[in-house]
Amino acid sequence: MDKRRPASRGPGGKGPAPQGFKGPAPQGGKGSPPQGFRDKDAGATGAGPKARPGKPAGPRPGSAAKPAAPARPAREGGLWLYGHHPVLAALENPARRCLRLVTSAEHPDEIAPALQRAIEAKGVAVEHASRDALERLLPAGSVHQGIALKVEPLEELSLDEACVRDDGERAIVVVLDQVTDPHNVGAILRSAAAFGARAVVVTDRHAPGATAVMAKSASGALDVIPLVRVVNLARALDQLGEMGYWRIALDADAPATLAATDTTGSIALVLGAEGLGLRRLTRERCDTIASLPIKGMESLNVSNAAAVALYELIRVT
Repeated sequence: MDKRRPASRGPGGKGPAPQGFKGPAPQGGKGSPPQGFRDKDAGATGAGPKARPGKPAGPRPGSAAKPAAPARPAREGGLWLYGHHPVLAALENPARRCLRLVTSAEHPDEIAPALQRAIEAKGVAVEHASRDALERLLPAGSVHQGIALKVEPLEELSLDEACVRDDGERAIVVVLDQVTDPHNVGAILRSAAAFGARAVVVTDRHAPGATAVMAKSASGALDVIPLVRVVNLARALDQLGEMGYWRIALDADAPATLAATDTTGSIALVLGAEGLGLRRLTRERCDTIASLPIKGMESLNVSNAAAVALYELIRVT
């Protein structure tokens, strides 16, 4: 499967210009004091404030000047991946640019051989740090297994680029309708990669970013299978239909099971968010709706449902 391309970096954009400063009103105009107004600090002629004796300029005697606040260090860009599988997958992805690798291992023998080979092949310098220092680089509670890798985000492919297929080729694409939990999306990426899906499609809004949490849940699949973001999911489903995909939505209330549905061609498997399910426009763009035969429970977690459905889709071939 093709790896995704590294993100292109352009110059950073600047924010809007500040609102224009409105200066003081001219003398004699609106907001100026009336003629003959006597300021409490002005002389009789209004020539200016009178000097106050006994008030020397500068800091008060015995007071120390406040030290200047230390400058904050510039925030580094990039994304920290952590754990054996996400780090290994990123190192083995030629499209992934790796910035830093930090490990708490005190001896090279403590690093798994597969990781050692990938590190040498990528040419990344290894930084050794204490476990506490490593954990300070990562979100609290991260299960890092003693290794972390700072990377640049991958460039997100378009729907056409990720889902294109040759004539007669069977392909599977997973489409998620506003699934917001990064753990679920990561687990779905992992299942999609394991069962040979072409891509996972999510909405640009109401979907998590490609974070370290998602990468950890995906167990390396974030560097194996494209995560495609689309602005309008209904339009994306129309486009997939034009590309030859048969669009099957999963719904627990559907009378026909997925096993009883014709799934021999290219399939776009559509799953909705837990609780909310499929939105109306998403459902209307699908060619058919199918269910998984469940007994004893009302429904499955969306990532579990995706795994079961993906297995069924490859089983028929």
